[in-house]
Amino acid sequence: MAPKNNPLKLNPLQLRTLTLVQALAVLPDAAELGPGEGEVTVSAFPRAHADHFHLGDAVVSGSDATGLFNEAVWNALARKGLARSAWPNAITLTAAGLGYDTGLAETIFHSSGH
Repeated sequence: MAPKNNPLKLNPLQLRTLTLVQALAVLPDAAELGPGEGEVTVSAFPRAHADHFHLGDAVVSGSDATGLFNEAVWNALARKGLARSAWPNAITLTAAGLGYDTGLAETIFHSSGH
């Protein structure tokens, strides 16, 4: 479900992927500041554990992460000015990408059961 305010008209896959990359951007083992001011580069991506993966303290369904490993999705985020792709090694979120409200965090991130 798209957020009420989705000015760039991201599709559901793009919204889910941006939500995940935003979450990765705050994990010190996954991301680093830069290269530009207000940007964060994510270069470590989670590995699946059965049908899910762990992202910090949260669990994410594998079905919510299909765009995380999809070059076309990374390129779409880049075209919209939210990221710069260095597929498949890294994705840099711009300030606009870091601040874009996808409205999906509560839907995607679940409490870890183990």
